[in-house]
Amino acid sequence: MTKTAIITGGTVGIGYELSKLIAADGYDLILVARNEKNLKSVKREIESSYRVKVETLSADLSDPKAPKKIFDFAKKSKAIVEILVNNAGFGTSGRFDRMDLAKELDMIQVNVTALAELTHRFLQGMVERKRGKILNVASTSSFQPGPNMANYYAGKAYVLSFSEAVYEDVKDDGVTVTVLCPGPTKTEFFERAEITKSKLLNNPLAPMMSADSVAKIGYDALKKGKPVVIAGVFNWLLAQSVRFTPRLVVRKIAKFINQNG
Repeated sequence: MTKTAIITGGTVGIGYELSKLIAADGYDLILVARNEKNLKSVKREIESSYRVKVETLSADLSDPKAPKKIFDFAKKSKAIVEILVNNAGFGTSGRFDRMDLAKELDMIQVNVTALAELTHRFLQGMVERKRGKILNVASTSSFQPGPNMANYYAGKAYVLSFSEAVYEDVKDDGVTVTVLCPGPTKTEFFERAEITKSKLLNNPLAPMMSADSVAKIGYDALKKGKPVVIAGVFNWLLAQSVRFTPRLVVRKIAKFINQNG
C-alpha cells in the first residue's frame, strides 16, 4: 500500500497548488471538493504530470455527514493516509446581525467542525502508526477579531488555537500538526466572500501573494514539522503587531480594512 495524502478543497487556489507539490513528492492523492468537473480535470492533470494515483470524492463539507464519508472512502480504498490537508473553507462579509444565519452556520461547519472531525478521525491512525502529518489552513485573521467578517475571523482563530494544542498533544508520537496562516492570497476566496472591493485587497504596501508561493511555504513547514507558519514577511509583522496593540485599536483597524468599498 502506497503513502497517501488527503486534501480538502484540493482543486483550486492553495489546495490545488498543495496537491501538485505533494504529488511531486510521490504521494498518491485523495482530492475532495464539491465540483466534480474540477475534480476530474485536476485528476487528469496530476496523473499525467506525476507518477501517482489520484482518487476523487465529491463532498460538501457543510454537510455534517461529509467528514465520515471522507474517512470511510479512504478506509475502503485501503489508503495509508500519511498527510491530511484541511484546506477547504469559505468566508462571508457584512454585519453579523444582517447575515444569513444558515450560511453562517454552514461556514462554522466547514471551517471549524469538519476540520476538527477530520483531524480526529485520521489522527488516531497516525498516532497508532507513529507517523503522519496534518496541515490545517487558517489565516492571519486568526490573530485578531474581524468586524464585518466576525464569524470567519473567529473560526480561523479556532483553527490556530486548536492546531497548536493538538501539535503539543501528539508531537512525541511521531505525528506533527502544522497550521498555515496566509494573508490575502490570489484565489477565488474574495469573490465568494463578496469582498473584491475591500481595502484589504487594495493595499499597495501589502500586495496579495500568489497561491503557489503560499502553498510552498505551507508545505515546507509541514515537511519540517513546524507548528505554525505565517506566509510572507509583511503578514508575519502584522500578526506580531497585534500582540502589542490595544484591542480597541485592533478592532477598529480590522473593521476599516474589511469595509467593502
